[in-house]
Amino acid sequence: MDNTLAYIDQASFLGLRALGRGPLIQFTWVYDRPVDLDGLRRFHRNLGHGLLGRRVERSPLPFGRHRWVADTGPANLDIAADDRPRHEVWAWADERADLPIDPEYGPQWHLGVQPLIGGGGAVSLVVSHTTGDGLAICNAVADAVNGVRRDLGYPLPSSRSRREAMAEDARQAVRGIPEIGRAIAATVRVARSQRDELASSMSSARAQVVTGETRTVVAPCVLALLAVDHWDSRAKELGGNSNSLLAGFAARVGYLLGRTDDAGLVTLSYPVSERVAGDTRGNALTEARMQADPVKVTTDLTELRATMKREFASLRDKPNELLEPLPLTPLTPRVLVRRLESMIVERGAPIGCSNLGDLDPAVNRPDGTDAALLAPRIVEPKITTTILDKSGGLLFIGSCRLNGQVSVTVASWRPGGQNTKDALREVVEQALTDLGLTGTVEPQPHSLRKA
Repeated sequence: MDNTLAYIDQASFLGLRALGRGPLIQFTWVYDRPVDLDGLRRFHRNLGHGLLGRRVERSPLPFGRHRWVADTGPANLDIAADDRPRHEVWAWADERADLPIDPEYGPQWHLGVQPLIGGGGAVSLVVSHTTGDGLAICNAVADAVNGVRRDLGYPLPSSRSRREAMAEDARQAVRGIPEIGRAIAATVRVARSQRDELASSMSSARAQVVTGETRTVVAPCVLALLAVDHWDSRAKELGGNSNSLLAGFAARVGYLLGRTDDAGLVTLSYPVSERVAGDTRGNALTEARMQADPVKVTTDLTELRATMKREFASLRDKPNELLEPLPLTPLTPRVLVRRLESMIVERGAPIGCSNLGDLDPAVNRPDGTDAALLAPRIVEPKITTTILDKSGGLLFIGSCRLNGQVSVTVASWRPGGQNTKDALREVVEQALTDLGLTGTVEPQPHSLRKA
């Protein structure tokens, strides 16, 4: 097994080291009864044997390719000592996301359980995005639930001497020179084709206004739960399908949060999985972008559905040109990454929209039995209010279909806005109403909360 990191994974790691922070993926399960701790401990032990059972070992060469080495992760399951009320599950999830995660030094993931007053329980799995994307984690979870342990053939940490590592990585770098040449040419092409957008982004970055005192935050996040049958029926009524209804919902939330361009349109950024059987990349992803009319989607999804179909088909025919410069990743200095972040704001205030689709039922059974719900999300806990303000804010929507439910998580930050879960819940409820959808949104208002 080749244990060299894919360029996209090394780019993810480089960004983490350059910026001092990086995105995490968190799965939160909620049970209406006590969690089976013996089953959860088995799950915990199994997670360390497969795509999560590894961490990054850096090349001794400054321009070398990093490698995966075996590491089963944290030795112990974190069990909270005190019970908490049901309505505090999402505050607890934020606390879990804020615990240390590091894909190089470990832990690259951690698992915790919180008993709830009245007999329920919550389980949180947090994974470095460098270690795995959403579908990688789903596969790892399903394997762990089913007792499948995969030996990916990774060596133990420090199994190469420094001299061996330098020699091997130098030979690999020489073999990669033609690839680097093609990446340089691709970088020139991309820079030329994106010249206007880059200039506009830099201008927007200079125009951003920072409001309030700088502090570290977890962007507010809420969860909407809807019945699958209701969701699919409404999608059909609007002339769409499940995926285009999620896109329409994202567009409507973006509209209500003011993320429209001068033409009144929103830009959707869709991660598209390229993961195949036996794929060991942490992030097997590309991206499709499309515009949507956030007013039209409330009554008709046919145009958005056709746009999505066209953009996804285009990716199959012509790979995303923005990924072609990735072989230059090992040569990119940290200072350049930090400088680019301070200069560039993505044009059009894109809305991240990740749809995991129908999941293996095993993904909903961390203790061996079905949870009442699963909430997947991307979170970046060490980001500051200043960075969020300068970047034009944040809106990311994640979804999956499981156990007869559609789960939709919405994370948002609006510069100068009321950035609370209560305010975001009201926006999400309004978007659901605008689309003729009925569901529940958590966390609930204080007046409806029960222990």
